Amino acid sequence: MTTEHHALRTALETLTTEAFRPEFAEIDTLPTLDLARLMNGEDAGVAGAVALRLPQISAAIDAIATRMAQGGRLVHAGAGTAGRLGVLDASECPPTFNTAPGQVVGVIAGGPTALVTSVEGAEDSAALARTDLDALGIGPSDTVVGISASGRTPYAVGAVEHARALGALTVGLSCNAGSALAAAAEHGIEVVVGPELLTGSTRLKAGTAQKLVLNMLSTITMIRLGKTYGNLMVDVRASNEKLRARSRRIVALATGASDEEIEAALTATDGEVKDAVLVILAGVDGPTATRLLEESGGHLRAALATAGG
Repeated sequence: MTTEHHALRTALETLTTEAFRPEFAEIDTLPTLDLARLMNGEDAGVAGAVALRLPQISAAIDAIATRMAQGGRLVHAGAGTAGRLGVLDASECPPTFNTAPGQVVGVIAGGPTALVTSVEGAEDSAALARTDLDALGIGPSDTVVGISASGRTPYAVGAVEHARALGALTVGLSCNAGSALAAAAEHGIEVVVGPELLTGSTRLKAGTAQKLVLNMLSTITMIRLGKTYGNLMVDVRASNEKLRARSRRIVALATGASDEEIEAALTATDGEVKDAVLVILAGVDGPTATRLLEESGGHLRAALATAGG
């Protein structure tokens, strides 16, 4: 064993996410239902671990929203499962919140190929992270969220360190206490879910925890940016039949208007849900609704207040 490999093995043995649990040493002999119950019991503790970090998560969200309100971007960076979760979260923002192309971005070590195939060695390269961020032109208005279950992945740590040097807001999301990733970031979020059912398989509880936190970071940031009206997705992009039907339902829930009024409002606003709601509730035409929303920074409640005079 080389000195480098010995050092890595020693480092992994100190991580909670890599710990071996002797009580699970014979789980392969258990009936399937017992295994399912065991795994479900393990998963049940993830939300509680996230709950312990809500103050840190909330502080990060407020900081992200401030930068995004000024035109900044939200960039997730990670390797393997963590990187895939970041790309997933970013890819769901345009249809859900009508974010502009490039406004929420996911970068993964090894590039798009790594989404479906392991790219060996990519996660070990901090230089690759710097290259990926430089390709995006990261600057002071942006936020970079480094994601790594271990909290030591060179790609994620390198991304956060480079982004911070460029003046960007940085968040480090890991599942081990005292992680290098959290230490490198302005906002460290360490959700300690404990050892996995399968030793070191951090696509399990750690992955679930990361998904929950990423859901919060993007969703609540979008709420702060006025992308919702109450709990309605009034910025949804109606890009297929399901979403077009959802758009009509959202307008109906927000206004209580008849089907005829809803269709007329959506026609007058080129299918923009938020504009259509304003047309109905404020009794204005399509262009006026658009202007009021622009003046209010896209916040429907503020536009309604202005229209109500």
